[in-house]
Amino acid sequence: MDGFNTRAIHAGQEPDPLTGAVVPPIYQVSTYAQDGVGGLRNGYEYSRSGNPTRTALQECMAALEAPGIETARGLAFASGLAAEDTLIRTVLKPGDHVVIPNDAYGGTYRLFKKVAEPWGIDHTTAAVTDLDSIAAAMTPKTKLIWIETPTNPLLNVGDIAAIAEIAHAGGALLVIDNTFASPYLQQPLLLGADVVVHSTTKYLGGHSDVVGGALVAINAELGEQLAYHRNAMGAIAGPFDSWLVMRGIKTLGVRMDRHNENAAKIVDLLEGHSAVGQVFYPGLASHPNHEVAKKQMRGFGGMVSFRVKAGEQAALDLCSKTTLFTLGESLGGVESLIEHPGRMTHASVSGSPLEVPSDLVRLSVGIEEVDDLLADLEKALG
Repeated sequence: MDGFNTRAIHAGQEPDPLTGAVVPPIYQVSTYAQDGVGGLRNGYEYSRSGNPTRTALQECMAALEAPGIETARGLAFASGLAAEDTLIRTVLKPGDHVVIPNDAYGGTYRLFKKVAEPWGIDHTTAAVTDLDSIAAAMTPKTKLIWIETPTNPLLNVGDIAAIAEIAHAGGALLVIDNTFASPYLQQPLLLGADVVVHSTTKYLGGHSDVVGGALVAINAELGEQLAYHRNAMGAIAGPFDSWLVMRGIKTLGVRMDRHNENAAKIVDLLEGHSAVGQVFYPGLASHPNHEVAKKQMRGFGGMVSFRVKAGEQAALDLCSKTTLFTLGESLGGVESLIEHPGRMTHASVSGSPLEVPSDLVRLSVGIEEVDDLLADLEKALG
């Protein structure tokens, strides 16, 4: 199965052997009958440790992020942050050091600052676009370089292959948060990353009806360690949530194509509008990381951020004026969303080195008719 869309529909999802159902069943079950003590059927004993619906999702995730690499291991979690926390507690110990983006998702920063730091994990921020700064941030205690690309919410793009070289030269792992791009647009494990993390709530689920997370590790031993810790910590994806994410993944490719198309036209509007001061989108030729994005991405995604010339209050007012763009957090669904990062998704980084501009607005461009979206946004901009 070489084609992405073919893998999205079929990987890990053979017809049910009992009934022939073409969609994997929801195994809404807590425990499994054993054929004698320790006689497990296909390895299943308790759904925290393993569940057939979750297994199907995990096999599909591994096939999408690391096609053809048999050692890759996918793991599904209750949320993106549950996946991140399990990864941190698996590969780090008190006294270790991590390099994180200087414009990371607020929840990720909060996890490192408020949870991992008191546990004894130190961190340094660096721009994902500045290879020299990333290298300079490395110490003998650095065990992870943690990168978002594109970043949330400023849509900076890091050169994954180059950062992987820095990480591995320093004896560290490279973790890529691939949520904004999705495996359809970008496959970091094929560029040298060791682990990919996702909020499956976003583009993978795609319909704003599930919360989940995932890790895909390229190394079998690390994958096994992550699986052990997930079982021990219990941060699993339930069977129905796993099924919903699989349902979303089947249309990921066609949805991402539409997200890309719509976002490009939204960017054209914003670029020419007198109320807009600056547009952040890696598809722009003027974007400082445009060439890197072209090299490692299939398309530039559905996320767009921009600054409003008239300042913070004008940005807040704009967020309340749209109709089709729903004011709300999250992203990656079929419907378009608008938000004010400084007051919403990134409130937790206020006053920190990661504080975002107060006049910044972030759009998750959906798959509605683009002319309707353009009219909605143009009217709100005035």
